[in-house]
Amino acid sequence: MYYNLAKQFLTYFDTYNKKKISNFFLKENNGRIRTLVDVGSHHGESIFFFKKNFSIDRIFAFEPGVENFKILKENTKDLENTQIFNTALGDKTGHINFQDHYDSESSTLVKINKKSNYYKKKNLYLNFFNTHKINSKGKKVEINTLNNLINIKKSEYIDLVKIDTEGYDFHVVKGLGKLINRVKYIYFEHHFHDMLIKGYKFNDIDGYLKKNNFCKVFKTKMFFRKTFEYIYKNNSINK
Repeated sequence: MYYNLAKQFLTYFDTYNKKKISNFFLKENNGRIRTLVDVGSHHGESIFFFKKNFSIDRIFAFEPGVENFKILKENTKDLENTQIFNTALGDKTGHINFQDHYDSESSTLVKINKKSNYYKKKNLYLNFFNTHKINSKGKKVEINTLNNLINIKKSEYIDLVKIDTEGYDFHVVKGLGKLINRVKYIYFEHHFHDMLIKGYKFNDIDGYLKKNNFCKVFKTKMFFRKTFEYIYKNNSINK
């Protein structure tokens, strides 16, 4: 019960940020998204958020967690032109360790620093009675790249790639390969705390995107977290 109340509290404040993001894309895209790529779909929250506010022609959704994917599959079973994949995404292929977190939105492909102050604080707020445990060993899941899995015509573009992978966003972006040249917007969150052992910093992903003709056009801080949401635009695509 305590956990559910804490999550509802965060969701209430996150709605404010989502409204700002929606307004940004409504202004930029006139209410239409031809192709949406949702990386870290969880239970489909972002899919339904964008479908509520935009006309979407086609959706590719990716979720590595087995239990999360079951819920995602059930939630999206009636959606047309939506392909879902039970795989992790990054800049390599094969298998990778996936850590299921009791807060399923916090499940991740990177190691969790349980000694960090941020981890202790988060656990205090969401797991006050210490009733939830994390499987520190994790489980092996399949990993692939967007460049391998997204098949679009040479004349087409991907309007939006949304990335929510709890510390693996840079690897997902690199996994676009040459496909990055056909992406109009990349929307991702970046964590500035030390709970997630990412192996890269914000400047790394910022520099990589700039080298590929992207520029930062949107930034907002998530409430009560050391996390920011960013939108980058591909300057080489005019239409």
